[in-house]
Amino acid sequence: MKLRTTVAICTTLAAFPASAQFIPSAESVEGLYPGKAYSPYAQRSFPSNVFWGDTHLHTGYSMDAGLFGNTTGHDTAYKFARGEEVTSASGLPVRLARPLDWLVLADHSDGMGLIFDMLDQKPNVMAFEQSRNWAEGLAEGGEASTQAALDLITTFSQGAIDPDLMAQYSPGSPIYRSVWETVIEKAEEYNTPGVFTAFIGFEWTSLYKGNNLHRNVVLRDNADKALMVDPLVTQPPVGSTDPLDLYSWLEDYESKTGGYAFSLAHNGNLSNGLMFPTEQQYTGAPINENYVTLRNKWEPLYEFTQIKGDGETHPVLSPEDEFADYETWDAGNLDLSEAKTEAMLKGEYAREALKQGLALEKKLGVNPYKFGAVGSTDSHTSLATADSDNYFGKATNAEPNLTRMTHPFTKTDKGVFEGFELVASGYTGVWAEENTRKALWDAMVRRETYATTGPRMMVRFFGGWDFNENDLRGRQPAFAGYQRGVPMGGDLRAAPEGAEAPTFMVYALRDPIGANLDRIQIVKGWIDEAGDLHEKVYNVAWSAGREMDDAGKLPPVGDTVDLEAASYANTIGAPELLTIWSDPEFDAAQSAFYYARVLEIPTPRWVVYDQLRLGVEIPEAAQKVHQERAYTSAIWYAPEE
Repeated sequence: MKLRTTVAICTTLAAFPASAQFIPSAESVEGLYPGKAYSPYAQRSFPSNVFWGDTHLHTGYSMDAGLFGNTTGHDTAYKFARGEEVTSASGLPVRLARPLDWLVLADHSDGMGLIFDMLDQKPNVMAFEQSRNWAEGLAEGGEASTQAALDLITTFSQGAIDPDLMAQYSPGSPIYRSVWETVIEKAEEYNTPGVFTAFIGFEWTSLYKGNNLHRNVVLRDNADKALMVDPLVTQPPVGSTDPLDLYSWLEDYESKTGGYAFSLAHNGNLSNGLMFPTEQQYTGAPINENYVTLRNKWEPLYEFTQIKGDGETHPVLSPEDEFADYETWDAGNLDLSEAKTEAMLKGEYAREALKQGLALEKKLGVNPYKFGAVGSTDSHTSLATADSDNYFGKATNAEPNLTRMTHPFTKTDKGVFEGFELVASGYTGVWAEENTRKALWDAMVRRETYATTGPRMMVRFFGGWDFNENDLRGRQPAFAGYQRGVPMGGDLRAAPEGAEAPTFMVYALRDPIGANLDRIQIVKGWIDEAGDLHEKVYNVAWSAGREMDDAGKLPPVGDTVDLEAASYANTIGAPELLTIWSDPEFDAAQSAFYYARVLEIPTPRWVVYDQLRLGVEIPEAAQKVHQERAYTSAIWYAPEE
C-alpha cells in the first residue's frame, strides 16, 4: 500500500508545469539542499549535461551504401549532424530539427572506398567480373543499382567476394590506406571540442552465413594514434569474422598506440541466435572464462534500437510485457537466407542477454553481457535522421519517394522485410561533463547512456538504498543520486546496515518539441537460487487520471493521433514524471539488474507523414501509430560474498 501511495503522489506532481511542481510544506526543509556552494551549478563533480548523438552512421564510403546510390561522403554527414542544411543523394534538401552534439561515422571497414572507384569505373575495378557488374548497375541507377547492392550484400554475407578484388581494398594496400587517412582527416576537421564531437571509428561487419555479428569500433583518440593502425576487416585474405579476433585487434591497438577503444554490437535480432551465445560460439569454440572476460572488457554497450528493428525484447521472450512487440523484425537473418525459429530468439535480444549474463557470471565468474544502452540510426544515407516527421530511410532508395513503403527492404523465399517496417530510430543520450571525445567516450565506457527511438527526452536513473521523496522535492535529484547512489550503468554499492531493499530514483522530462509521457516502467531481471532466470516489468510512475489494478496493470493513456493531419495533441500524458521506487520482491541472495523504460503517448509513425506529404496510400499491414520510448542502461545488484 505504501508503494502505491508514493506513486500516486509523484505522478500527481508530474501533471503540473515544472515551475509549479509543488509547494513546500510548513515542515522543515532542512537537508533538502545538498550543494557545497550557494550556486548549485558551481563545484559540481558529476555529469550535468546530456549530449545527443548517433553511434552508427554510414556514408557512400560503405560498399552497400554506395551501391544503393549514396554518392555523399563525410562532409555531408558531419554538416548535417551539426545542423546545417544539405542535399541528400537523391537530390532532396534536408535538415535536422536540432543539431546533434556528436557522431560516430562507422563505415564498413571491408572494401571502404570501393564504390567511389566504381563510380569512376577505374581500371582496377573493371578488371573483375563481380565489381564490373556492380559498377554497371550503379551507373544505370534506379532498380539496377538496388539489385547490384543486394547482390553485393548477399555475396559479401556468404564470403564470396573475389579475394583479389578485396585485397586492393583491405589493410596493407595503398588504396585502403589512403581511404583510412581520409576518414581520420575528416573526423579531425569537424571535431570541435566543446561544440561538436566527431569520433574516429568504423564498423567491423562480421557475417556468418548471413547471420549478423556486426560491431562498431569507437576510438577515444585523435589522429596521431588512429593513424598508427588500419581497421580490422572480415574478408579474406587478411580478415576474420570471429569476435575473439576483434578483441585481439582492440588489445593490439591499445598496446601499440597507448590509446583507448571499445566495440559495441548491434542487430542481434538479425543474428539468428548467434549474437549472445551461452554454450558455444558459431565457430564451435566454447563459451569459457576467456570469452566472457574478453567480451566484458571490450563491449561496454549494445544497440537497443535502430532502423532494422527494435532490440530490447520480443513478445515470445517477454509474454507478460504488453509493450514487448515494438518494431519487431523476426522474419530471419540479415539477408533472409535462413528463416527465424523461436529457439533462436534467446540469443538475440538485449533483455534476455542481460538475464543470460547473470547465469554466465554464476557459472564462469564474469558477466559478458553487462552492457549499457545506445540507440542508433544505422542509416546508409549519410543522414542521421531518427525523427518520424523527418525520416530519410535506411538507404538512398528509401529516401522519401512514392514507393518506399511498398518496396521490400529484403525479400527471399525465406521471408520478407517490408519497406514500411523500417524504423525511424534511434539516438543515444550520454551524461557527460563536457562535449569532448574524452568525456563522452569515458561516459560510454561507464555505461552512463540511454537509448531512445528518436525523441530527445531527458532521463535520469539512480539506484541506492535510502532515496526518499525529499531527494525529488529539491528539483536537483542528481545531487542525491551521485552522493548516495549510482547512476545508470553502475553497480549498487553495498547495502548499509538495516537496508531491506534497494531504492531507485527515476526522472523523465519530455522532449521539448515532442510528445508528452505516458509512463515510466522499471524492468527487473534476476536469477534465483536454482539458477532459473526471471523478469518482471513494474509500472512506477504515470500521468494522472489512471489507477493501477491489483495485478500491476495500468489502463492505456489514450490516443490523440490525427492520421489525416499527421499530428497529435499533448492533451493527455504528462510533461514530466518522477518517482522513488523500492523493489517489493527483493531477495538479497539473488543477483539482479534493473533498467528504466519511458513511454511517450501515441504518435504517428513515419508512414503517416509520407501519406500526408506524398499523397501515397499506406499498406494495410503497416502500423500507423506507435509509442516511442527510451531505455536506460541497467543498474546491477550482486549479493555480498
